[in-house]
Amino acid sequence: MIMITGASGQLGSLVINKLIANGAKPDMIVAIVRNLATSSHLSELGVNVRVADYNEPESLENALGGVTRVLLVSSSEVGQRTEQHKNVINAAKKANVELLAYTSILHADTSPLSLAKEHRETETALAESGIPYVLLRNGWYSENYTISAASSIEHGVVLGCAKNGKLSTASRADYAEAAARIINAENQAGKVYELAGDESFTLEEYARYLSEASGAQVTYNDLSESEFSEALTVLGLPSSLAKVLADSDVGASQNGLFDDSKTLSSLIGRPTETIQENILKSLS
Repeated sequence: MIMITGASGQLGSLVINKLIANGAKPDMIVAIVRNLATSSHLSELGVNVRVADYNEPESLENALGGVTRVLLVSSSEVGQRTEQHKNVINAAKKANVELLAYTSILHADTSPLSLAKEHRETETALAESGIPYVLLRNGWYSENYTISAASSIEHGVVLGCAKNGKLSTASRADYAEAAARIINAENQAGKVYELAGDESFTLEEYARYLSEASGAQVTYNDLSESEFSEALTVLGLPSSLAKVLADSDVGASQNGLFDDSKTLSSLIGRPTETIQENILKSLS
C-alpha cells in the first residue's frame, strides 16, 4: 500500500493519477490531505483518503496504518519544512515502512539556493532514521514560469535576476510520472535521482520563446537581487516569498537549477516537455 502526502496538491494529485494509469489499484493508494473538503476528486478515484497534518505527529501515525511505502511530497511552508518532514519520517519509522521516497531539490548537497537548506536537513534526517529511502531531487517546474506567461506577454517583459544562468525545467506532470514509477518499483533504497528537463534555457531565451508563441515583443529585464525582490513585492507577493524567489534566481545565475544528465527522461521513457510546449499549453 502506497501513501502519498500532500495528495490534494498539484504534484500529489498527478502522482496518484499516474499510479492508477500505470496499473496500481486505487484501493492500494492512501491519499493524505489536511481537509476532506478539498479532496472529493481523490475519493472519486477510489483511493483511500485519510486526514493528517505535517504538524500533527499523531495524525500521521494513525494515517500510516497498513502502509508499506511513502512518497513524502515536500511541504510548501518554507521555514517549517524540516520539522514537518521529520514528523513524517518518525511516523514512517514507527510504521516500519519498507521505502520512503522524498521530493528534494536538484543537487541538494551542493545547491546555492537558500531553499536547499531544509531539503539537506531532511535528507540528513532520513539518513539518520534507518528507513530505506530514495531521493527524488527535483529541478524547477516549467509552470513556475509559465503560470505568468500571459502577464509577461501583456506587459512585454520578463523580470528576474538570473543573469545567463541555465534553467533545466520540466513539467509538473513529468516529475509526477517519475515519482509514480519510483515509488512503485523494486530495489530503490539508497538511490539518488537528479531530475531535470532535457533542454535548458536562460530567462532571455524564455522571453524570446514568449515572443515567438504570442507574436508580441517580450524582453528580459535582468535586475539586481534587491530590485527583483522589490518588484515582486510591488506586484503583490509577500516580502518573505519575494526574497526567496529572488534568492532562487541568484542561485540560478550560478547554474544551481541546471542539469544535463537527462535522468528524468530516462526514467519516464520519453523526452521531457520543453518550455516552449509548456508555454503553448499555458496560453491555450
